[in-house]
Amino acid sequence: MSAVYWADGAYLPEPLMEIAEFCRDFRTGDIHPIDRRVLDFVTGIQRLLETSAPVELVSAYRSPRTNAALAARSNGVASRSLHMEGQALDIRLPGISSKRVFDAALALKKGGAGLYSASNFVHVDTGRVRRWGH
Repeated sequence: MSAVYWADGAYLPEPLMEIAEFCRDFRTGDIHPIDRRVLDFVTGIQRLLETSAPVELVSAYRSPRTNAALAARSNGVASRSLHMEGQALDIRLPGISSKRVFDAALALKKGGAGLYSASNFVHVDTGRVRRWGH
């Protein structure tokens, strides 16, 4: 999908709704608003890395039911994940190493950043500034 969610100094409600639908929990179909700050975080990463490459979305909103099921199967899933609040995205930028994406996220100091090298993605969220890597 491609969407302009900010223009003329304001967030645009219709594209934000489209983004929420795109980022829905694909397991349950549940839709939740996506925090504009996490979208801005990802846009900031793209700017810092000077890329217009499309963002590959690995994971976005997760319903509490989905998150509980994933947390029960993996110790890499937080039981109170910010994915359940629409405040976290797991992303890739094609052609850019996950380490570079992670380093850009850290440099911005906009929230949490996690490097998942084995799965080739970076988690970003609008929680407190913190870092981790696997």
